[in-house]
Amino acid sequence: MITYWQQIHGKLIRVKKEDLDPKLKTWVDARSVTTDDISELENDYLIENEHILDILDPDELSRIEAADEYTLVIMRLPIFEMNAEIPYFTIPLGVIIKDNFIITICWTDCEVLKDFSANRVKGARLEDFPAFMIQILSRSDILFLRYLKEINRRSASIQKELQVSIENKEIIQLLNLEKSLEFFTTSLSNNQVLLEKFRKTKLLKLDEDDQDWLDDVDVDNRQAIGMADTYSNILSGMMDAFASVISNNLNIVMKKLTIINIILMIPTFIVSFFGMNIPLPLQNSGGLGIIVIIFICIVSTMFARILFGDRSSLQQVSPALRKRAKERKNKKRQRGDSK
Repeated sequence: MITYWQQIHGKLIRVKKEDLDPKLKTWVDARSVTTDDISELENDYLIENEHILDILDPDELSRIEAADEYTLVIMRLPIFEMNAEIPYFTIPLGVIIKDNFIITICWTDCEVLKDFSANRVKGARLEDFPAFMIQILSRSDILFLRYLKEINRRSASIQKELQVSIENKEIIQLLNLEKSLEFFTTSLSNNQVLLEKFRKTKLLKLDEDDQDWLDDVDVDNRQAIGMADTYSNILSGMMDAFASVISNNLNIVMKKLTIINIILMIPTFIVSFFGMNIPLPLQNSGGLGIIVIIFICIVSTMFARILFGDRSSLQQVSPALRKRAKERKNKKRQRGDSK
């Protein structure tokens, strides 16, 4: 879908194509583009099909490039989709400057462009195309920082759930958040390279205000890179810690199963031995054999209780017994002193 925007009295107003004022600069906003939109961009603004395909490629990196009649800039923007498998990821946004038009092309909708079209960005200047592009990068850095904080909060909540019970669902969620942090780190690094190219290139004419704004965006972008690296390291350490916990729990279970297997081998050996046409002991002694078998079962039950019993309850009882013993000793000492 292609929409047209012009700035009047400091506010962006949506205008129909046939009602555009040629004296004002125009923002051509192409989001969730279709094949008809691609044909319109190629025919009306003579944008090369190769450049449009590059913009619509989800894995395209940030760059600045000069064509015959326009300047192309591709940057990475953050996206949040609640129902997606990986909720936080990034997409490429193509910005084309040609004559009196600035054209943005994106294969989906994004929060950054919504903020501009809803006039939620203060100081947006459509008459200055380089400043408008820098403001897009600035708004994307703000969203990067916001989403990074949300990722950190979600990972902390998942960590609390894992402390209660370790399930595959929570582990997969942590893996998806780790992927999101990798996407953010890569995209922020690409945008950082793009900011450095803005300073060196001659394709864009930046005045002093644009340079100052670019410095502020550079600081925000570096801060977002640092936060993404920090959260990624914390999340990786958390995953390693829970992997160690899972391995330790598995070892404890295997230890118990091994002990049970060893215990069951003894009666299995006895039954196998006496099952080979060998006379059984006490088979002609009447009720004595039953009494012996009951005694063996009671001893085995007591042994299993000691071996697999709740040791924590014993540990809780022993301090209480020690406390009572100390109280008795103190009373005896007091009686001896009184005598």
